[in-house]
Amino acid sequence: MAINSTLVYLENAAGEYLMLHRVKKKNDINHDKWIGVGGKFEQGESPEDCALRETKEETGLTLTDCRFRGIVTFDCEGRETEYMHLFTANRWTGEQIRCDEGDLEWVPKEKVQDLPIWEGDKIFFRLLLEERPFFSLKLSYDAHDTLMGAALDGVPLALG
Repeated sequence: MAINSTLVYLENAAGEYLMLHRVKKKNDINHDKWIGVGGKFEQGESPEDCALRETKEETGLTLTDCRFRGIVTFDCEGRETEYMHLFTANRWTGEQIRCDEGDLEWVPKEKVQDLPIWEGDKIFFRLLLEERPFFSLKLSYDAHDTLMGAALDGVPLALG
């Protein structure tokens, strides 16, 4: 059985992403990493339903314009395959709240690469910045969370 999840990057007019520094959950695979907001699908949810719900739960914000950017397949040794549905959003309503999973912070897009992020995330951040049309990215990690391979739309990518 595979896991389906969403990841949403809110983008503001100043050229920043709303990033979540995962520091509050115990036994968190993302501990101390900077990621977007999102999470696992609930029964009957579409990718869009999950993106809207998770964003509201983690930020207090209601998305009014979000864009489905791609699917990222995580093939991680010793774990279930995960299909992450990647979104960006540039309009929302509401007031930002504190997140119980970590600290939310607006980060300039050009500084994201300097944060502790997953190696594979650097690939999809590049694709987002390039305004790449809808894509499928497969990221393969070993049991020590080292990126071992990547393929974009079925074509292997050179790492390093």
